[in-house]
Amino acid sequence: MSDYAIDTEALCLSYGNKLALDHLTLKLPRGVVHTFIGANGAGKSSLFRVLLGFEQASAGSARVLGHDHTCLTPAQRERIGYVNEEHALPGWMRVRELKRMHERQYARWNEARYHEVIHHFDVMPEQRVCELSRGERAGLSLALALSQCPELLILDEPTLGLDVVAKRVFLDTLLETTVFDNDGATIAFCSHQMDEIERVADNLVILEHGRLRYMNGPADFCERIRLWVAAFPFKTPDIWQLPGVLQAQTIEGHTHLVVFDQDDSFGARLKLLGAQSVQTIPLGLERAVNAFLTHGHAGTSRRAA
Repeated sequence: MSDYAIDTEALCLSYGNKLALDHLTLKLPRGVVHTFIGANGAGKSSLFRVLLGFEQASAGSARVLGHDHTCLTPAQRERIGYVNEEHALPGWMRVRELKRMHERQYARWNEARYHEVIHHFDVMPEQRVCELSRGERAGLSLALALSQCPELLILDEPTLGLDVVAKRVFLDTLLETTVFDNDGATIAFCSHQMDEIERVADNLVILEHGRLRYMNGPADFCERIRLWVAAFPFKTPDIWQLPGVLQAQTIEGHTHLVVFDQDDSFGARLKLLGAQSVQTIPLGLERAVNAFLTHGHAGTSRRAA
């Protein structure tokens, strides 16, 4: 059995002249919550669509749960759960009918788990899917996916469009049911909400323009990005010549620099350039990710830090 739930090698997906996935090589260990972040168009959903067989890769290879993604058998597909932002379920069906259909399709169906999850969302068996709110449909989608007992659960923006209460219930249920029940499931979770990422992430995967920019724990990522505040009594030097600068801004006479992968020697560099005082401040995940992703884009890397 492969050690990786998802394993890609130089994977490419193109739409005309645009590369949605650009020679992406990714190895995601089993039994871990992998959180995917990146700007719109970074390739997150494209990757999931290729892995699930919704799109055909232009080049490269991918393996899901140790098997070639292009020829997964029905039994192998049963081991993969999927919930996306649309929660597109057949509106004409009643909840109980939809549950029975899934129960017949999945050999590993866990009835106790279904009821454990669905009761959090106030969904009644006799309701038609079209009568459910967006939050209730999200809960039903999660209940169906978790009850098939997947070895790999792919969640592509599952809380998009939900209100604050529905998001909290969704995440609480996810954590209680999968992360803490020791069933060894692997989760690939895509979200733009940093509070969600911080709650669930074991591993942070940052994509940009279809390429892997960073992969490691979120705590490690935040340790590598720091805010330096320096006071230059005279003319501010060209700080963009310094190594690792992601963002810069002058606020009330102080230069604020967001810097990647620089140790305390960076402060010494600032003093050599004439800084009268220097201090460093840790950053939260949201601001650190924003600085990391906006660096190098025209009109953004030199604006607000």
